[in-house]
Amino acid sequence: MGAAGICALLLATTMGAAMAADLENTLYLETKDGRVVIEMRPDLAPKHVARIKELVRRKFYDGLTFHRVIDGFMVQTGDPDGDGTGGSGENLPPEFSSEKHVRGVVSMARAASPSSADSQFFIMLGDSEWLDNKYSVWGRVTSGMEFVDKIKKGDEARNGSVSDPDKIVTMRVAADVEGK
Repeated sequence: MGAAGICALLLATTMGAAMAADLENTLYLETKDGRVVIEMRPDLAPKHVARIKELVRRKFYDGLTFHRVIDGFMVQTGDPDGDGTGGSGENLPPEFSSEKHVRGVVSMARAASPSSADSQFFIMLGDSEWLDNKYSVWGRVTSGMEFVDKIKKGDEARNGSVSDPDKIVTMRVAADVEGK
């Protein structure tokens, strides 16, 4: 095998490993309208990404509602109680970064304490710079924002609370789905 062949083999091997790593840090969030693909960012929030993957693999998010949806702002989910007060029972320390809260960014919801993030998260529908450096960004939507846009909106007078809300059908780590 010549030098060109060895280079091609090394490149293919490296690309294969990179693709496998990407699948481990990719989520498939199925909505009633279609698949939302989320690229997780362990470089920004390693503890949050690890916890999200743990919960996804336990099927924690399957069937949970999009309980708070504010048009032009964000879509929130991840509460087993469905009213914004619940969680998985394990708070996470903040992992704030310089990543901006722009359309498609996925970030952890929390209460007043920066260390109160648990299982709830939100997907940005628009840009909201006032959230920057105050919430832990752990991912971004790489495809399917058109399906996020179709999630039933809440009542602005009730802080985005949704009557008869849409639900997460399933949420999976791509590495657990692909190749099976």
